Amino acid sequence: MAKYDDASWHYGGEFPEDLPVESGATHIGMFLTWCINNNLLSEELIEDSEKEIGSVKNRDMTGAEFLIDQCDEKFTEYDLNEQANGFAKDYYTDDTDFAKKHNSFANDYSETFDRKAEENDFEYASFYHVENTFENYDLIKPVIDQRFEEWKEYKG
Repeated sequence: MAKYDDASWHYGGEFPEDLPVESGATHIGMFLTWCINNNLLSEELIEDSEKEIGSVKNRDMTGAEFLIDQCDEKFTEYDLNEQANGFAKDYYTDDTDFAKKHNSFANDYSETFDRKAEENDFEYASFYHVENTFENYDLIKPVIDQRFEEWKEYKG
């Protein structure tokens, strides 16, 4: 099983003491929200979490909350369908040929929110200080949309 990410990987070690551990799931949840909204989940996850998927689509639950509640904080290949797994394997990881050519999710996430901070005359104390909001999801969504289109062209 390929595990793309796990919130527990983030809230251990040098995680900021001023944040709740849930902040380690924000970036993962934003990517997962994009997958949910683009109907890229596995049949099993859809079957197991139909109501909660609807809650994310209706913006009653964030992707980070979904990750924590429905996926035990882990983002794995079992959560996605075949197409989404191909995309995640190339984009969610930093050291792939696709990520080197275009960018990785983590780099896009950092650049997007660093730009937001700069435009508003502040600076995030860390990667984990980005607020878990749908407003922030709306900032990263078009970036992921663009990367997905680039990935489809890349794969031919």
